Amino acid sequence: MPNVRSDFSQSAVLTPQCHEWIPSPEAGVERVMLDRVGDEVAVATSLVRYAAGSRFPDHDHALGEEYIVLAGEFGDEHGRYCAGTYVRNPPGTHHAPFSDPGCVIFVKLRQFHLEDQRPCVIRLEASVPDGGWSAKELHTYADEVVREIVAAADVEVVLPAVPHVQEMLVLEGRILWEGRELAANGWIRVPAGSALTVMTRKPSRLFSKTRPIYREPIKTP
Repeated sequence: MPNVRSDFSQSAVLTPQCHEWIPSPEAGVERVMLDRVGDEVAVATSLVRYAAGSRFPDHDHALGEEYIVLAGEFGDEHGRYCAGTYVRNPPGTHHAPFSDPGCVIFVKLRQFHLEDQRPCVIRLEASVPDGGWSAKELHTYADEVVREIVAAADVEVVLPAVPHVQEMLVLEGRILWEGRELAANGWIRVPAGSALTVMTRKPSRLFSKTRPIYREPIKTP
């Protein structure tokens, strides 16, 4: 599988209209590759869609996994997670995921610090303000900061430049970034040292994350 948007010195954007669903190795599970470095074992950011009744066999996450359930219900032997749930499975964990009703999740693989061993399950419930915007920290560790952002319509949301890559996923609403409109499941990534500035077109809920620049090839699971 080729690398996808793997030059982290460049901005990247993918609108929902451009999503290309690709079959995974398991029947009933499809993926949209947002960015990827590596083959089937990869540093990866993806949208993953499970058909009703589909599942993945038990597997390890040697360098961690985090995901947000965007629609439906996602489950494993540890629990069942409805839409609007953010989950972190630290390095060294494993599970056998499935979805009885079907679901769509936003997944990030191998983007943890090895020392970060705190699991979490968080329900995203921040209310959209009448005016302005606010950010709630979901997780922080070293140079990683994960936030839920809520904003009223016609508001400029500015994430200042940091020494690391920043990205944003539209959970609901509509935003404008550099002349492009992004609805729910639209995704943006900007390089280290760049601010990330968007204008909301509707009341919006956003997910943002900083992450270190990926440098080395993937060689081991």
